Amino acid sequence: MRVLVTRPKQEARKWVDALVEAGFDAVALPLIGVLPAPRPEAVQAAWQRLDSFDAVMFVSGNAVDHFFAYKPAVAPVLDAQGAIKIRVFVIGPGSFSALKRNGVEPDHIDMPDRDADQFDSEALWAVVGHRVVPGFRLLIVRGAGKAEATSGVAADGAGRDWFAEQVRRAGGEVEFVVSYQRRQPDLGEPERQLAQAAAADGSVWLFSSSEAISNLAASCPGQSWALAKAVVTHGRIAQAARAAGFGVVCESRPTLAALMASIESQQ
Repeated sequence: MRVLVTRPKQEARKWVDALVEAGFDAVALPLIGVLPAPRPEAVQAAWQRLDSFDAVMFVSGNAVDHFFAYKPAVAPVLDAQGAIKIRVFVIGPGSFSALKRNGVEPDHIDMPDRDADQFDSEALWAVVGHRVVPGFRLLIVRGAGKAEATSGVAADGAGRDWFAEQVRRAGGEVEFVVSYQRRQPDLGEPERQLAQAAAADGSVWLFSSSEAISNLAASCPGQSWALAKAVVTHGRIAQAARAAGFGVVCESRPTLAALMASIESQQ
C-alpha cells in the first residue's frame, strides 16, 4: 500500500524517509509550495522591535526558518548567548525543533505536552493562557497565501484566529507578520498521473493541512475522490477531506507513531 505525503517539500522528505525506514511504500507529493517572505522589510522591522513583545508565536517550522533568515547580526532577544526576555510559543514538535536549530534555548519555549491528544492552538492556549494578562503583547509569525502576500501582514486564520481572540479577550494585543508565502504548486504530468491513480488504487493520502486538500482539488479538477483514503492530523482537516469527497477519512494524532498505526489500519 502506497502512502502519499503531501507536506511542503522539506518536511515531506523527512516524513517519507521515516515511513520508508519503517517499511512503508511512501512517496512525496508536496501540495503546498513555500516561498520567502513577500515583504522582507516587514520581517526585518519585526526583528528590530521584537523586545517590545512579551511573546512571539510561530505557527510552523517554515515560519521559524524564514523568520530567522532575516535575523540581524545583533539580536539579544531569542539569542542563545543573550538575555532572552520574551517567551516563544509553538504548537508542535516540528516548530520546536526548528527553534532549537536556530539557536533558541528550550527553556524559553512553550508548547503542548508531547503526549497531548492534539497539537493545535487550543492545546497551546491550555499551556500558556495563564501568562496572558491585560497589556500582554503577542507577535504571531506565520505564512500567507497568495491573496494575503501583497500586504506582508496576514489576516487571522483557523486556529491562529482563535488563539489571537483568546489573547484579546484576556486584555492582550496581537500583531501578525508574514515570514513566508504559501502557494499552490505547479504539478507536472507525472505528479497529476500519480494523484489520479492514488484516487482509486488503495493508496493512503497523508494530510497535515486543509490547504493541501484544496490545492489538490484545484490541481485535479473534476477528479472523484470517492474511493480515496485519507489520514489527517486534525478534525478541521478531516472536515476538509470529507468536503472534498474523500471516501475514507481517518483522524490521527500528529506523531509518526500514531500516523503509522492509522495508515496500517487502512489496509
